[in-house]
Amino acid sequence: MAALADRTDELNAAQRRAAEHPPAAGPLLVVAGAGSGKTSTLAARLAWLVRQGADPQRLLLLTFSRRAAHEMAHRAGLMLQAALGLPAHTAPPALPWCGTFHAVAARLLREEAPRIGLAPAFSVLDRADAQDLLAMCRQAQGLAQSERRFPMAPTCAAILSRGVNTGQPLEAVLQDSYPWCRDHAASLQTLFAAYAHAKLQQQSLDFDDLLLGWWHLMGTPDFAAHIARRFDHVLVDEVQDINRLQADIMHALASHGAGLTAVGDDAQSIYAFRGADIRSMLDLPRRFDPPARVLTLDQNYRSTPEILAASNAVIGLAAERFAKNLWTERAEGCRPRLITVADEAAQARGVADAVLATRESGLALKRQAVLFRTGHHSAALELELVRRGIPFVKFGGLRFLEAAHIKDVMAVLRWADNPASRLAALRTARLVPGLGPASVQRLLDHPGPLESFKPPAAAAVPFQALRVLMAHLRSDQARWPDDLVRVVAWYQPHLERLHADARVRAADLGQLTQLAAGHGSRERFVTELTLDPPQASSDESGPPLRDEDYLILSTIHSAKGQEWQAVHVLNVVDGCMPADMATGTAAEIEEERRLLYVAMTRARDALSLWVPQRFHVTQQRTFGDRHLYALRSRFIPEELTPHFEMQAAPGALPSATAEPAAGDGGPRLDLASALRGRWPAVAGSQAHPEPAEPGQNPG
Repeated sequence: MAALADRTDELNAAQRRAAEHPPAAGPLLVVAGAGSGKTSTLAARLAWLVRQGADPQRLLLLTFSRRAAHEMAHRAGLMLQAALGLPAHTAPPALPWCGTFHAVAARLLREEAPRIGLAPAFSVLDRADAQDLLAMCRQAQGLAQSERRFPMAPTCAAILSRGVNTGQPLEAVLQDSYPWCRDHAASLQTLFAAYAHAKLQQQSLDFDDLLLGWWHLMGTPDFAAHIARRFDHVLVDEVQDINRLQADIMHALASHGAGLTAVGDDAQSIYAFRGADIRSMLDLPRRFDPPARVLTLDQNYRSTPEILAASNAVIGLAAERFAKNLWTERAEGCRPRLITVADEAAQARGVADAVLATRESGLALKRQAVLFRTGHHSAALELELVRRGIPFVKFGGLRFLEAAHIKDVMAVLRWADNPASRLAALRTARLVPGLGPASVQRLLDHPGPLESFKPPAAAAVPFQALRVLMAHLRSDQARWPDDLVRVVAWYQPHLERLHADARVRAADLGQLTQLAAGHGSRERFVTELTLDPPQASSDESGPPLRDEDYLILSTIHSAKGQEWQAVHVLNVVDGCMPADMATGTAAEIEEERRLLYVAMTRARDALSLWVPQRFHVTQQRTFGDRHLYALRSRFIPEELTPHFEMQAAPGALPSATAEPAAGDGGPRLDLASALRGRWPAVAGSQAHPEPAEPGQNPG
């Protein structure tokens, strides 16, 4: 036991109290501040529970990414391996029920499928496929030809998803988030019913259906008792980001609180646009009788005292939160810089100058990051970096499974598993040269087996190759991961025919093949990769990056959970942070404050917040060189400025809140007014914030 004791000694007192909380004492909520060692603490708790006699097969850990679940299980396994005195080459005890909410839901629904009217081989639609199917239903309903503008499929999907994840009725969702769609409420209801019918016909579920299906199971006493009896302990990571469905599932699994551990940080709740509800964490202690025990981790192992002081001051103005004040034993450093510059061009030049200067001092580009509220906020900087030859990688763009060649291969696998999936069949059939639209439709409507379908003469040879492939994939001779190797070999000539950059895309298929080896079956591979795919693909990056070093550009959403030695935050002005379109309610403003806090707490040693004063109007030629004035973010009022080193670049006005000088030719409008439509928008945020998983993600 000494080895584990040594590892436990690495925990501070608060971490140890959380790791060794007796389950008999009731539910536990761990409020884990940024950089406070949350992962180590949760892994230590998993290991401690097993040491106390908990069956690893009856431990359920719910996270928001497969990577987080794997990391947690890996760390806990190493602790157990040491505690049990197992040799290093011996596999540690497995924790089979560590996964994302969606992955665990898919697994449970497959196991219960025969009892709830689902085929065990049902397909999981990724978001793009779900939108495609919704678009097909929209077309079939005649809504694309309506006299009045009808929402496009992505908007319809967003409306439906928001309703499912927040539990709001359609009318409320439209009123709060999509007011321009209110007159289409009846048609949307009809469309959503048709979409649900199409999914059932094709034995397919989208992401939201997985949670909805699990929620319905937990709402049925027999099913709820059956599922809850599987687990003695339920641990939920990032509890501040769960939505109403997930909160209800969590409480149904541990209705009396016994065995429940929830870990999160209310100050980092930034996913309301996905339906996350911070109330799920704030109200959690009071949902139990007696209330859950609340333990706070506030010792930070990441940032300097000065960065923490500024970050604490920003979040300290929040309207409601769990009280905590991050502190550190690190040596003192420099105060964060609050840099006022004339405009976005000056901001881009200043950031590039600072990044290069820091690089010359010995800090690699990879250890520096530039963060921003929304993807297009980095446009001017990207141009400046290209001009200077500074390599960079941007997170928050196209995800792996959104690349055409990856979707093609995954469609073949989905169709092999689920012959009822018209969507997978459609994508696969379109790859066969010689199969025109009429022949593809005839194939989709063909009632018999694939072997009895007669393709046109021009498609006879390539269709026979597909027929042979599908026959093998659906036979008893199919073996994983050799199945994927066969599919990729079949797809290779189509890849070369369809894509000029086939060599680059082939590297992605090689990565896909490598990933396959880590999954026990084809069904698990397709489901888990759909739910939690890698972040990069050649559709996004083009030719392979050959630089030995590169700067990180990232949306703040994608940066959550990451850290860098030096961090620059762009456009810390009202209208960008907070985004003007996210200031309709007090709750939205508070989430924007938390976004800034998340950005600030990514920095270890150096933090710079940039405040451009002017945003040039370029959309309409009639305005010439007109520009708008922006004000420093309301989240850094004058009383907080002592926490910062205030700097003004040449060309900037005396302060971020100064009025434009008389006769300078600029209209006296602030940026927020412009973004509300009173002036052509130049740097505002989207109506629905851009999700971007960490470069995990965004996400």
